[in-house]
Amino acid sequence: MAAKGIRIEGLKKRYGSGETAVDALKGVHMHVAPGEVVGLVGPSGSGKTTLLKCLGAVIDPTAGRMILGDEVIHDDGWKVRDLRALRRDKIGFVFQAPYLIPFLDVVDNVALLPMLAGRPDAEARARALELLTALDVQHRAHAMPAQLSGGEQQRVAIARGLVNHPPVILADEPTAPLDSERAMGVIRILNAMAKRYDTAVIVVTHDEKIIPTFRRIYHIRDGITHEEAGEGRSP
Repeated sequence: MAAKGIRIEGLKKRYGSGETAVDALKGVHMHVAPGEVVGLVGPSGSGKTTLLKCLGAVIDPTAGRMILGDEVIHDDGWKVRDLRALRRDKIGFVFQAPYLIPFLDVVDNVALLPMLAGRPDAEARARALELLTALDVQHRAHAMPAQLSGGEQQRVAIARGLVNHPPVILADEPTAPLDSERAMGVIRILNAMAKRYDTAVIVVTHDEKIIPTFRRIYHIRDGITHEEAGEGRSP
């Protein structure tokens, strides 16, 4: 399923009805291929947050299609019964803050999602350790979140986003609190993980430091997306 990434066609979202209705999304078209990292940028109020919530199955779009791999997940209505399972198994999330669970060690923070999905604990922890190793934080596997640096916490959060082999990762301002060096480090990691695990990655950002690293950028203005080529600089 991951082979075709994610495709969005004519996605719309209206809040309210009648004279007070607000069209937050008026016709969004996007495609992100497996292994690709694209930027999503736009001013405050342009629809970025609404789009991210629709893509993450947090709110219901009003109209349009979303295709994840070979599966149509929304076509003027959800086509999957269990949105919670969709979010857990098919969509990875990386946020501005790591949001690690403070009373679980690093490996269990990452292994929790596959455990909740029904995988045996040993298998879930093995997958977590594989990702922590790929992200060069395996030596912190049994540390508690409070013992980690900010950069280490963000790497653990990325591992958590990847742990269920999702076809798509939604990264919401993942570099906002970081200096230039650490921000570029996060983008290098997202690019490497996208290619390694064939994952489509959408990065919502205002961060001018990282925008030149994207090969493709979607600008959203007044609820409509406009695609343009990025500089594609090496982070």
